[in-house]
Amino acid sequence: MRHIHPAEKFAFALTTMIICLALSTSITSLLVILLMAGLVIIAGRIPALFYLKLMFLPMFFLVVGVLTVAFSFSPKDTYPFLWGFKLGGYALGVTAAGLATARELFLKSLGAVSCLYFLSLTTPMVEILAVLRNLKLPSLFIELMTLIYRFIFILLETTEKIFISQSSRWGYATVKTSYFSLGQLGANLLTKSYYHSQMLFTTLLARCYQGNINVLEKPYPLSGKSIAMFTVAELILLALGLWFKA
Repeated sequence: MRHIHPAEKFAFALTTMIICLALSTSITSLLVILLMAGLVIIAGRIPALFYLKLMFLPMFFLVVGVLTVAFSFSPKDTYPFLWGFKLGGYALGVTAAGLATARELFLKSLGAVSCLYFLSLTTPMVEILAVLRNLKLPSLFIELMTLIYRFIFILLETTEKIFISQSSRWGYATVKTSYFSLGQLGANLLTKSYYHSQMLFTTLLARCYQGNINVLEKPYPLSGKSIAMFTVAELILLALGLWFKA
């Protein structure tokens, strides 16, 4: 999907996310997850296993979060729990309403994440920033996004090099040495990050940096076919969401 106009993909991902969050139904969220997975895997040609690994990352945090919603706490022992236990004079357990709320929250959050994955896996960061720039977002906000995105990969590369160097010297052979090596890794990462930030700023000044990071933007023609397909998909999704919500 590299040839599709980034503004079209941005609008589609944003509209789908709004529909997923606005229509609080499990069916709508599940349809959004399946739709985005199909577009990314089939149309975007992203390996299915790689996409599933990405989806498991937020899924772990969502499971931990919705557990606090599923469980209810009551001072009454006669509270209608599907499953629970007594803790002193209180009762802690799971109710049908709590499970339903946790399920909807889990699917809704996962649907929103799938929309972001669709945009990030099919659109380069430079083009996303170009869309935000055309939407007249503050330049400071866009520049911070650019620098943070750049530093993510610098930190990952630096961390990997330090970890390999420590591992080759048996730095993680025991629990004691692992803690020591981890502390050294964090300290070295901090100093190297500061060094890279200074070098980056010097590089920007050498290229006549005056407060704005300007990059070349590749022109993309708007596709009537893509707009029509995205519009039809949104209308079908909205109609199904309203139908099941009613």
